[in-house]
Amino acid sequence: MITREQWAELLRIRAAEPQLVTAAYQRRRRRPRLLSERGTLFLVAADHPARGDIGIRSDPLAMADRRSLLERLLVALANPAVDGVLGTPDVIEELLLLDEITGFRALDDRVVIGSMNRGGLADAEWGIDDRFTAYSAQSIVDCNLDGGKMLLRLVDTDAATAPTIESCARAVTELATARRMAMVEPLPYERGEDGALRLMREAGPLARAASIAAGLGHTSAYTWLKLPAPAEPEVVFGSSSLPVLVLGGVPVRDTATDLAAWQAAVAHPAVRGLVVGRALLYPSDGDVAAAVAAAASLLAQPAPVG
Repeated sequence: MITREQWAELLRIRAAEPQLVTAAYQRRRRRPRLLSERGTLFLVAADHPARGDIGIRSDPLAMADRRSLLERLLVALANPAVDGVLGTPDVIEELLLLDEITGFRALDDRVVIGSMNRGGLADAEWGIDDRFTAYSAQSIVDCNLDGGKMLLRLVDTDAATAPTIESCARAVTELATARRMAMVEPLPYERGEDGALRLMREAGPLARAASIAAGLGHTSAYTWLKLPAPAEPEVVFGSSSLPVLVLGGVPVRDTATDLAAWQAAVAHPAVRGLVVGRALLYPSDGDVAAAVAAAASLLAQPAPVG
């Protein structure tokens, strides 16, 4: 828990000593490699609020409570099986400042991935033109982070997809030049007659999206794919040789259902781990620690280290 005094100190630093953010970035101790000793990578994601996606199940404002979100992240990071976090600058900086305030050092020797393009706001008509509004490749290097994540929603009937593809390709190149991970999340969508976007979960569209993402940039040497758990993992995950992280997706009513879907996906040899946010931070029974432990157990079997 974040005490009243600790929260008050965070608010004070935000207003009175913003320069401490830069110092906290530089003081963070990076670990020497992305993969754990098991050859896996388990990250907790917290970049949804920056895209305006703050609802969980029946609560439209669940993730709008920042203190609660940070407390849930700290519970997740207390599990040694969690390798790190994926977030936008505001969230990463709050965790870094809390490290200084509490002495917990939650992000030392952890993998920290910066979320880059959050401009495609949830439910916006123009959302497929997903502008880079958070970390840039250069700031990821300057801030001592381990890589950058980008969302690539592909809609064949929406021309706004094209500039997003171009921006993601540029970011992949820039991150690779700096020898930082480029985590690309390619998601195929189709627009219904009502104008709403629907994620295409079939193996064909997902494999096509993964193939497009794998070819971005001047090299794929540092590219990882972040993909949903598909019904046909061998088709989707076999579309390239790139390492894959399975994403958590929108939480369902029963956390056990999410776990079952992830378990089938992580068995594929291309899959190196999980990147899960809302489903673990806001589980159906409210027990964050238990949900994180259950997800971590899926990765208990060592993956081959290449």
